[in-house]
Amino acid sequence: EVRLVESGGGAVRVGGSLRLSCATSGFPFAEWVVGWFRRAPGKQRELVASLALGDGDTYYSHFAKGRFTISSDKASDTVFLEMNNLQSGDAAVYYCAASGRVSTAEGMRIIGQPWIDYWGLGTQVTVSL
Repeated sequence: EVRLVESGGGAVRVGGSLRLSCATSGFPFAEWVVGWFRRAPGKQRELVASLALGDGDTYYSHFAKGRFTISSDKASDTVFLEMNNLQSGDAAVYYCAASGRVSTAEGMRIIGQPWIDYWGLGTQVTVSL
């Protein structure tokens, strides 16, 4: 059974940082792609960053590039999202998702969210002045 459990969300001030964690189990970690998505109030859920676990290939959305970093720890089957210089627009529920249908990081964007089978329940990030 595939399980994805997010943690690390919380309240930060503008300019602050957070590291989100996605603890995974139930799938061949090195063969799948894991992504972080977010949904802000009044907006569609959107891809933030994704990582092909086998070779470390990464993909970042335009708003995340240069500010967020996706990484993994193979020993613990955990995927991280380091978020720096957080802004009010980053406030959202952040979700971890995993797919064995794609083999590249950008494949998680290309395939479309309806084709991603496995999702965590999300972790809330709030940003205040």
